[in-house]
Amino acid sequence: MADGVVIAAPSSGSGKTVITLALLRALARQDVVVASAKVGPDYIDPRFHEAATGRPCFNLDAWAMPSPLLTSLSAGIGDGADLALIEGVMGLFDGPEQGRGSTADLAEELRLPVILVIDCSHQAQSIAALVQGFRAYRPGLALPAVILNRVASPRHEAILRQALVPSGAAVLGAVPRDQTLGLPSRHLGLVQAGEHADLTGFLDRAADVVAGHIDLAKLRAFARPLGVALTQQTLPPLGQHMAIARDEAFAFAYAHLLAGWRRQGASLSFFSPLADEAPAADADAIFLPGGYPELHAGRLSQAERFLAGLTAAAKSGRLIYGECGGYMVLGRALIDADGLEHRMADLLPVVTSFARRKLHLGYRHFRHDGALPWPHELRGHEFHYSTIARQDDETPLFQAMDAAQRDLGPMGLRRDRVMGSYAHVIA
Repeated sequence: MADGVVIAAPSSGSGKTVITLALLRALARQDVVVASAKVGPDYIDPRFHEAATGRPCFNLDAWAMPSPLLTSLSAGIGDGADLALIEGVMGLFDGPEQGRGSTADLAEELRLPVILVIDCSHQAQSIAALVQGFRAYRPGLALPAVILNRVASPRHEAILRQALVPSGAAVLGAVPRDQTLGLPSRHLGLVQAGEHADLTGFLDRAADVVAGHIDLAKLRAFARPLGVALTQQTLPPLGQHMAIARDEAFAFAYAHLLAGWRRQGASLSFFSPLADEAPAADADAIFLPGGYPELHAGRLSQAERFLAGLTAAAKSGRLIYGECGGYMVLGRALIDADGLEHRMADLLPVVTSFARRKLHLGYRHFRHDGALPWPHELRGHEFHYSTIARQDDETPLFQAMDAAQRDLGPMGLRRDRVMGSYAHVIA
C-alpha cells in the first residue's frame, strides 16, 4: 500500500505543475516507484505526469466523483508503487461555487497531507502570514510543509526561512528562479505533452534542479497511506468494441474511464483521424473525445477515409458519441480562427466557430433520456472557447445545469445513434 501526499499552491500560476513533474522525475531516477494523480477535470497535465513516471495518471475529482470511486481510484493509483504525488488544481481552497471539489476537499477525503508550493518572487516576510493563514483556515487539513519556489537569491531564501520559523511549517526546499523551467501554453492550458519538442530533456533538467534544492527524503516522510482499493465501477462502456480517436486533435479522454471500460470487458481500439485512419469496421461504438480540432480543421476536412468511416458507421446504426472537439467534428462544418469554414462529418446539423470565441467553463450536471448506456444523471464539465455559429432544430442530447443547479438549458444534439455535446462527462 503506497503512501501519498498532495502538492498544492495558494493560487494558479505558482509553479506547482513544474514542481510536481520535477519531483516525479527526480524520485523515479532514485528508483522510487512513484505514481501520480491530478485533482479536478484537467486532461492535459496527466499526460506530462505519465511522461515523468512511465505510469498511468488518473484524475481525482471531488465534485464529479462519488466518494467510493475517489477512494478506489486513489488506492489503485498507488497499487505497486512506493509513493504517490497528487497534484492539486488552482488554489488549495478553490472549487465550484457550491459543494465540495477543491484540492483541500480531496486531501481531507483521502486523509492526506498537503505540501504547499509558494511563488516567492514578489514577497519576503509576508510569506509568514500567508502560510499561517493557510494552515489555520481549515483545522482538519494537515499542511505540514512548504516548498519555496522562484526564490531570487540565497539572501532571499534566508529571509523566507527565518520568517517561517514561528509558523511551525517545515521548509522542504527552495527552488531558484529559472526561466528555462517554464512550459508553453495555449487557450485550453499547457501545450500537450506529445507536442513538446524535448519533453524528456525538460523533465531531466527540472529534476536536476529539484534534486539539488528539495529534501526528497523529508518529503517522503510526510506521506500517509492511500488506503485500500474498493470495487467501484466507472461508467459502462459505450459498446463491447469501442473505436476511440486518439491523436493531437482528439487527446482529451479520461484515463479512469478507459481503464474502467477495459475492466468491464470492453475491447478498445484506437485510430488517428489526423493520419486519415477510419474507425475499426467491426467496432459497435465510436468515441471522439475532445481536443484541438480547431487547430487541425484543414487536415480533418481532407481526411476522406476518416470521414467516410464515420458516415458508414452512422448508416449501419452504430453508436457514435462526440465530446467537445469530437462534437465539433460530427457537425456540418468548423470555422477556424481565420474565419475559414471547413467541412466536417455532417452527421449532426451544427456549425461551430473558433473565430467567434467565448469562454465556457465550469462543472456541469447533465441529464439525458436514455440515449447513452449510462445513468440518466451525470456529472462533468465544460471548457471551450468555440461557439455555435449555426444549428438546426434537433433533439438535444442533454439538459444541463451548472454546479449551483442553475438551469443552462439543452446542450448538444442527437440524431438517431449519432450524438454529441460540449460536455466532458466524468462520472
